[in-house]
Amino acid sequence: MEIVKSVNNVPIRLTDERWIHIVENHDDLAGNYDEVLMAVESPNYVIKSYEDALIALKHWGEENFLAVVYKEASESDGFIITAYLTSKIKFEREVIVWQRQT
Repeated sequence: MEIVKSVNNVPIRLTDERWIHIVENHDDLAGNYDEVLMAVESPNYVIKSYEDALIALKHWGEENFLAVVYKEASESDGFIITAYLTSKIKFEREVIVWQRQT
């Protein structure tokens, strides 16, 4: 199990069980364990998701994003729920809670 800090400085866990879930459902992410962690630690954007979860978005090529859904359960604990690749982010419809300053 690895732990990284979110943009809110909350420790976020990636458990073995969640990693297996990710690669079984999104086999294009197999071999990208470190990139999933990096997306939480150093995203380009963080947007709101359902039920208080957040989605860290990291650029993946020119038109895609690596999306990592995670939850900050408290100020001292959080966990990754899932991760996937997408090109379907419509920023005008999303609530951006954090954005990397260029």
